[in-house]
Amino acid sequence: MSVSTVEFAHAAGQADETEVVTGHLDTGAADFVHLPVRVPAGVREIAVSYTYDKPQVPQGTVGNACDIGVFDQRGHELGSEGFRGWSGGFRTQFAISASEATPGYLPGPVDPGVWHIVLGPYTVAPQGMDYRVEITLRYGEPGPAFTPNYPPQRARGRGRAWYRGDCHLHTVYSDGRRTVPELVAAARAAELDFIVSTEHNTTSSHGVLGDHAGPDLLILTGEEITTRNGHYLALGTDPGEWIDWRYRARDGQYSRHARLIHRAGGLVVPAHPYCPFVACQWKFGYDGADAVEVWNGPWTVDDELSLGEWDAMLVRSVRRGDDWIPAMGNSDAHREPQVVGLPQTVVLADDLERHALLAGIRAGRSWIAESSSVDLGFSAAGGRGVHAGIGGRLRVRPSDPVTVRLDVSGAPAGALVRFMTDEGQLSQTALGASGSGTATWRTTASCSAYVRAEVRRPPADGGASGLPGPMVAMTNPVFLGGR
Repeated sequence: MSVSTVEFAHAAGQADETEVVTGHLDTGAADFVHLPVRVPAGVREIAVSYTYDKPQVPQGTVGNACDIGVFDQRGHELGSEGFRGWSGGFRTQFAISASEATPGYLPGPVDPGVWHIVLGPYTVAPQGMDYRVEITLRYGEPGPAFTPNYPPQRARGRGRAWYRGDCHLHTVYSDGRRTVPELVAAARAAELDFIVSTEHNTTSSHGVLGDHAGPDLLILTGEEITTRNGHYLALGTDPGEWIDWRYRARDGQYSRHARLIHRAGGLVVPAHPYCPFVACQWKFGYDGADAVEVWNGPWTVDDELSLGEWDAMLVRSVRRGDDWIPAMGNSDAHREPQVVGLPQTVVLADDLERHALLAGIRAGRSWIAESSSVDLGFSAAGGRGVHAGIGGRLRVRPSDPVTVRLDVSGAPAGALVRFMTDEGQLSQTALGASGSGTATWRTTASCSAYVRAEVRRPPADGGASGLPGPMVAMTNPVFLGGR
């Protein structure tokens, strides 16, 4: 779709100037429409607002939904350094100046040249979409430059220990309702040691996070890349490092952007792979992924599907001798009453420090819990004094006896412990009324290539459906025998 450049005829002494762009998009329009705007010299602030029609559509048919963002004169091509912000469909207006910007957008100079307002027609009604974009340029001397305050990469830790974190969170800097102080307060209330900021398609929160970190809470920077073929997390990337999202699986761009995340020191984590909403289901495959988010928010059927796919990947990896992809869980909390830390990933790391935590997640030295009230220890031991913990390998001969042990505390009354292997569930034990206890099981490496543990509530239907109850906690596997 070709759009004429918006031109401004700035007159001497004029304080501000406004132009309006209107247009129509048919069903099947491009994912992103770029509206060029020529910004002259002397602009102090650019402000944009937009609207689009929402006609009635037949039941079962999607209506109009349109996102918005902007690139500056440095370019709008895929991965361009001209990115200046994105608010999706969460806001109808934004403004950018040297000193400040609407949350979701990056403050900085409003330099002359051709900027591009990006419209993202997320879904288009059968009647098409009529849009209206109003651009206002305000002239004058720029204010003082914004100075980002990135969070420190280390907090007060306990040495090598288990650290609890929530790595998928949103605030008003994308489509969340919590402010950053409210998010941080919720993380502390959940007794978390670390969190990761993962706003949709923007790094705009990074520059204020340092105002809210403390010795008791490590805040890492990241992003949720929300493509039209699924979402994935960039965890623990360098502050200010932005990753583009404007591609589908058919475009062959995912692997390149996954490499960019790794180059920026972060992890690639496909998020909520079976989320039922439009454009959320994961279509890119798992090459290049460092972990996969199998548990997203309160346990639902799409988490059960994600868990099943992840377990099938585990089976394939051990039978082929390939590397495996660890599981993790995050709350994806956007607003009250969504609970920060439901669930949380508990990571064995050398310290409460960015690189140590990311190394623990990547190695699978982690387990997932619904809250900080739940604690567990999981290990496997051989007959000759050898043992291994979560994410490790117990090196025993195929016929050597192996004892698997799970210690649990803080689970609900009547919770069930399940030991899962590449053959499926092979043992189940009830914890009893206290929700605490120890479960053990014996196997060999010839029978079980790996063992992982789940703690679940009893099924609401008493087991009539054959489906297990909601998850309380789960571990990554311990591998048995072999290399």
